Amino acid sequence: MMIEKQILVSLLKLTRQGPFRKELLGKDARVSMPIVDEILEKLCQSMLCQQRRGVVEATSIQRVKIAVRAIQLGADFERVCNFLQWKEFENLAAEAFRANGYSVSNNFRFKHAGKRFEIDLLARMEPLIVCVDCKHWHHGWSRAAIVRVVEMQTNRTEALADAFPIVYEKIGLETWKQAIFTPTVLSLTQGPFKFHNKVPIVPILKIQNFLNELPAHTHLLTHFSIKIKSEKHKLTKFLQ
Repeated sequence: MMIEKQILVSLLKLTRQGPFRKELLGKDARVSMPIVDEILEKLCQSMLCQQRRGVVEATSIQRVKIAVRAIQLGADFERVCNFLQWKEFENLAAEAFRANGYSVSNNFRFKHAGKRFEIDLLARMEPLIVCVDCKHWHHGWSRAAIVRVVEMQTNRTEALADAFPIVYEKIGLETWKQAIFTPTVLSLTQGPFKFHNKVPIVPILKIQNFLNELPAHTHLLTHFSIKIKSEKHKLTKFLQ
């Protein structure tokens, strides 16, 4: 398992630039070529990568699966995310929500009050709707930047709650009796603080802890709550 983890992390690192010779995998992971060949064959059979004439490559979707597998084997979460592109980072976050029972929409777009909005991830598990802004930043994670990002995400989330009577079918909430919209910022690394205006700023390394605690602590966070009575949608907002 340890050797497979090393190879997976190296595979993720090397495929950032496209196809590469398999000999580089052995050098980067510091593993002998017979073992590299054995594990590569296993990974190819599992559709995590492909190899032809000694050249190894992986699609963007495969790279996310490689990252998930490496983390499952104990690879450092943050190091793995450092090897992902922004869109791959977003997809990895979506997989974390799905693994915890959420339905997830990527890049959810809607209109409200004459404006267009987009939310990176819209994660839904009754009664929670987590509106996530993914920030794959390696640097520049300053207090001013976080404040700006949080305020923008709060505005997007409030706009979505306000637009609820129009978009609820698109979101897939026809049978829900209540919806609680929570703005959240997901970052690659830990920022200078964990909350701003009671909006969580979650490093991806802590996402599982966040998801474990969210249902019990939503009332302590900024949120917008809607109670649904039959076919009439009554909007009740709570900013806490």
